[in-house]
Amino acid sequence: MGLIHLPVISTVEDEQSKSARLRDALKYRHLRLAALGIFLYVGAEVSIGSFLVNFFGEPDITGLKASVAAGFVSYYWGSAMVGRFIGSALLQKLKPRDVLAVAATCAAVLVITTILVSGRTAVFTILAVGFFNSVMFPIIFTLGIEDLGILTSRGSSVLVMAIVGGAAIPLAQGALADTIGIHHAFILPALCYLYIIYYALKGSRHLIVHEPVSRDTARAPLPAKSHQSRTRPCFDQRIALAFSLLSPS
Repeated sequence: MGLIHLPVISTVEDEQSKSARLRDALKYRHLRLAALGIFLYVGAEVSIGSFLVNFFGEPDITGLKASVAAGFVSYYWGSAMVGRFIGSALLQKLKPRDVLAVAATCAAVLVITTILVSGRTAVFTILAVGFFNSVMFPIIFTLGIEDLGILTSRGSSVLVMAIVGGAAIPLAQGALADTIGIHHAFILPALCYLYIIYYALKGSRHLIVHEPVSRDTARAPLPAKSHQSRTRPCFDQRIALAFSLLSPS
């Protein structure tokens, strides 16, 4: 990625955007809620993957040895890769918020089912969560920076820092497992997915603010070369915009 020189997007990387402040970006409620969503999503995904070996070794699940159970972890992460390709195709036809809501709902249901059952059924349900994890990060990220204008770069930095949830949530689940057991400790990732459902259905919706972010910094207008340039960029374009900000120009 360091060798790829992406084009500069003038609407978010011009001189006005350089003077944008982080606190101005944090005034947007949907960005703050997206940061929490990224925190919980990454935390839930990493936490589940980290506890799979120990979970499969439980007597009421499969009782597998660690060396054997480790082989099943690849199915969890592999299904996430497969889901990402399928999700990209679905996003060409469906609304991002709908896809996120369905994916988070399926993930929550699968985790709760895992808690309620045992044996091979619990193995299959928890592994299937990886498939639905696949589309959550790019959708939450893109919805979080939606309509930030010149504050997009600042907003992106907030979302990038939120991946620290991948270190915090597994620690919390470990502490919970010591108290109520590994099996029932999966309630924590389930709660994370319930929040993502909320973000998809309500938290990501916002009013477009047309007022300047400060007296000295105004929102940069979109190019007016054609009618097409005035329309809101499609979902994939916003994804490209988000991740281009993370690469050197």
